[in-house]
Amino acid sequence: MARDPLATARLIALAAPALLLGGALLSQYVGGLYPCEMCYWQRWPHAAAIALAILAILLRRSAAGRALTALAAVAILVSGAIGIFHAGVEYHWWQGLTQCSTGPGAGGGDVLANIWATPLIRCDQAQWTLGGISLAGYNALFSIGAAIAIFLLLGRRGAAR
Repeated sequence: MARDPLATARLIALAAPALLLGGALLSQYVGGLYPCEMCYWQRWPHAAAIALAILAILLRRSAAGRALTALAAVAILVSGAIGIFHAGVEYHWWQGLTQCSTGPGAGGGDVLANIWATPLIRCDQAQWTLGGISLAGYNALFSIGAAIAIFLLLGRRGAAR
């Protein structure tokens, strides 16, 4: 039995950003790769896409479900576009927008001690690569691929619900 294209689109709209955001959090909290400012920029659209996909699933029987799935795809695509920009900054193809550097954030206690103990994370230096592609590059590839898949599924006949 063939799966409904719209149901598959909703599943991708939820799973792709959840996996990418989960991977980013794992790399931060388990792998010790602290995010820079642009890394955080890529996370916000994924969080929005997850919320939109959950709403699309809850409202799947209404006309809003399809629109919410499309909006989730747009949010995923935005994260991918930010990933392209970030990867370009890492590969020195162009300059970043800001003095882009940050740390993992200060927790309570002695603020000055936290500031001094926080590593400086630069947006123009990839902390990790695989096959010459940084995490920002992989986010771009997977996000744009997922968004295209969702849009293609939404355009298929039988995805009218």
